Amino acid sequence: MSGRVWLITGASRGLGRALVDRVLDVGDNVIATVRGEADLPAHERLVVDHLDVRDRGAARAVVSSVVEKFGRLDVLVDNAGHGAVGAIEETTEQEARDIVDTNFFGALWLSQAAVEVMRPRRSGHIVQISTVGAVGTMPTLGLYAASKWALEAFSEAMAAEVKDFGIRVSIAELGAVDTQWGTRSMRFSAPSPDYDDLRTTVFGTPDVPWPREGTGGGTAPADAAAVIVDHVRSPGDDRLRLLVGDDAPGQVAEALARRLRDYRRDERFPATALARSITTTSG
Repeated sequence: MSGRVWLITGASRGLGRALVDRVLDVGDNVIATVRGEADLPAHERLVVDHLDVRDRGAARAVVSSVVEKFGRLDVLVDNAGHGAVGAIEETTEQEARDIVDTNFFGALWLSQAAVEVMRPRRSGHIVQISTVGAVGTMPTLGLYAASKWALEAFSEAMAAEVKDFGIRVSIAELGAVDTQWGTRSMRFSAPSPDYDDLRTTVFGTPDVPWPREGTGGGTAPADAAAVIVDHVRSPGDDRLRLLVGDDAPGQVAEALARRLRDYRRDERFPATALARSITTTSG
């Protein structure tokens, strides 16, 4: 079989759908997983499968089926996930477990299964779809950010663990991407009036949930997908973290500057050139 074999989760819409389109455009093969209904077009190099990423056994079964059908798995993209809006106090136990089970454990189960089949071949690439919110979070997005911080932590460790097996790991830190992530895919905790002023400051309104129609604005999904696919197809690009989206670099720089300002209040913290540069640039 010519071309890479990709497994992309959460492929029914948004960035996942754009990734499927881009991978097919470059001549590779895709196994696209969806949780519910999907209208992905018929294509000779596309297989659509159903998967709830929270189910470890089902995740392993999907990876095994990819190898049975195609002989190998070259690229895993852990894209399935959802957002959540709610102050920490407002978040229920079930809401917290739901987002961690999907955004963190779902990626963990698939990554484990992928490494198991990539390692003997000494080849493969795992791409984790993360967010600039995994560098510095904001009020009412704490549980979403926590799930992605955890994703980045295990992925950074895994990258070092599997490097000698010829497996690359990339963390795509997304800024605003013009999808339904912030509308149709967003979940909301029941609001407490005590946080109305905070929501007004952050979102411009105290009212949640907001309308589920439309998209949230930002970089076009096709453009974001192109950055990720081009990164995978560039063997010399060994970055662990890949910034995706027009606003991503600025948001990351601001978050890092805030953290460095805290650290530098400790007189023992080294005043490196990098620390001075970021602090000066960010004021």
